[in-house]
Amino acid sequence: MSTVEIKDLHKSFGSLEVLKGIDFTVETGQVVCVIGPSGSGKSTLLRCVNLLEQPTSGRVVVEGIELTDPDVDIDAARRRLGMVFQQFNLFPHLTVVRNIMIAQERVLKRKRAEAERIARENLEKVGLLEKADAYPAQLSGGQQQRVAIARALAMNPTLMLFDEPTSALDPELVGDVLGVMRQLAEDGMTMLVVTHEMAFAREVADRVVFMDQGVIVEDGPPQQVIGDPQHERTREFLRRVLHPGD
Repeated sequence: MSTVEIKDLHKSFGSLEVLKGIDFTVETGQVVCVIGPSGSGKSTLLRCVNLLEQPTSGRVVVEGIELTDPDVDIDAARRRLGMVFQQFNLFPHLTVVRNIMIAQERVLKRKRAEAERIARENLEKVGLLEKADAYPAQLSGGQQQRVAIARALAMNPTLMLFDEPTSALDPELVGDVLGVMRQLAEDGMTMLVVTHEMAFAREVADRVVFMDQGVIVEDGPPQQVIGDPQHERTREFLRRVLHPGD
């Protein structure tokens, strides 16, 4: 069964066409990593999946609900989607546990005690239960990103979207965040991940999608797309990323 189906997706900003007819699916329980150079349309694709950007044309279907249908209840549909951005977007004046509780209370209408229990469960899942009463400014960037992941998980999403979740982090903090994402993958979470972490894509992804200039150039298992790419453009990109000094 497919969690996500994208059909002939186009997105333009004025005269600039960023997505030029994207077609692909994410099966339930799959981890799909999207790689490619800056400006290739990766983040725009992710933002079109949960309609943070309105596609110019095409269809996005998540769990059988067409998000691009003008009559869809987008707020209800979006509740099934967890999104983790490059920046952590935590409320600085709220403790960690309150950051995770607030959307549960306001959007899902959970009682405070239930929201706090679920918040603490998810903090434990990302290895930060002892930081529940700290404020974001007291955490490292990697810890803040793990809180952002816990916040998304607390909403019980069926699909997690990650937009370069480690790109704003110091190198020594990247491993902890990727470790949490690895565990989510092992637990069967459906994930669509825009990333430049090739080792993560190679080890964790079921499929790797290489995008360039608004189109999908290659789509397949990581051992093929990263290990034995068929297209010269993919080979050139991977040479630059994997062997930057050559």
